[in-house]
Amino acid sequence: MSKVLMKGNEAFAESCLRAGCRFFSGYPITPQTEILEYLSWRMEEVGGQFIQTESEIAGINMVFGAASGGARALTTSSGPGFSLKQEGISYLCSGDIPAVIADVMRIGSGLGDIFQGQGDYWQLTRGGGHGDYHTIVLAPSSVQENADLAYISFDLAEKYRHPVLVASDAAIGQMVEPVELPAMKEHDINQYDWVIRPRRKGEKQRIVWNRYWDIGAEEYVDYLCSKYAEMEKHEQRWESVMTDDAEIVLVAYGISSRVAKAAVYQGREEGLRLGLIRPITLWPFPKKAFEALGPQVKAFLDIEMSILGQMKDDVILACGNSRPVEYYGEFSNVPEEKKILSKVRDMLKRL
Repeated sequence: MSKVLMKGNEAFAESCLRAGCRFFSGYPITPQTEILEYLSWRMEEVGGQFIQTESEIAGINMVFGAASGGARALTTSSGPGFSLKQEGISYLCSGDIPAVIADVMRIGSGLGDIFQGQGDYWQLTRGGGHGDYHTIVLAPSSVQENADLAYISFDLAEKYRHPVLVASDAAIGQMVEPVELPAMKEHDINQYDWVIRPRRKGEKQRIVWNRYWDIGAEEYVDYLCSKYAEMEKHEQRWESVMTDDAEIVLVAYGISSRVAKAAVYQGREEGLRLGLIRPITLWPFPKKAFEALGPQVKAFLDIEMSILGQMKDDVILACGNSRPVEYYGEFSNVPEEKKILSKVRDMLKRL
């Protein structure tokens, strides 16, 4: 298919439809409102259901109901709206219900603001609601990848019977780039035996509830740990750039990674042996990418749009705390190439 120019939020929405998503419920909040605007008319064209809900909480709970019935269901939000969905995400995890939730990140705690940010990393990767759970977290760095990851997110959700999160941000959601959209595919709503549907006479009633009520606490622990181990084994995704001989490896995701990659190329021109690891899955974090690095790596530089450098802890764990890990970040602004290179030069002086 030929490429078309699309805004990131709209490319995400269209790709979800092409993946077989036929149910959306959500609430408008900047910078993800274009997803609702697009689906408000496009969902009807493909025979699906679009609901602009009265609240963020209603949005996630309607997804629980639709997904329990076998539909490929989606909700999206940002900032405080994403926080309001955490209880519902916890319920999806406890009931083994596949669904897709996108967080188009904005800056700040509390109300925050509409600018691009990456301050939801801990909430996305540590299980933002109550209880013990993880979710696969996909982090696009372009409009094309926003569409590509949206397309596979429903397959991953159904593969593991688990919700999948997509960690976008305001920059990716709002920018316009060429994108090649995937093919349209249909989804069989009745293909799984666990879905809730009208009960026929004599048929056993189906109830969606906490899985451990079905199999017992000890068996549930083994089941859940095994599920997450399979995710960590098979679903780590990343991009490595010039890491074979790198002395300093930058680690960045989303829109920040694009500037980090430019800094790698510019640094190479100046004689700096830089490389980049770009996590595409924030969870499971791509530890395998760090395990493959050679002994010439002297240090890592975590680059994010957050105040506290939330991904830094995962970088430290991934490298086994064997090398220094430093942080450079911006709040409300995309990191700057010249500041990254200045930080790298300072690190090299101290190593």
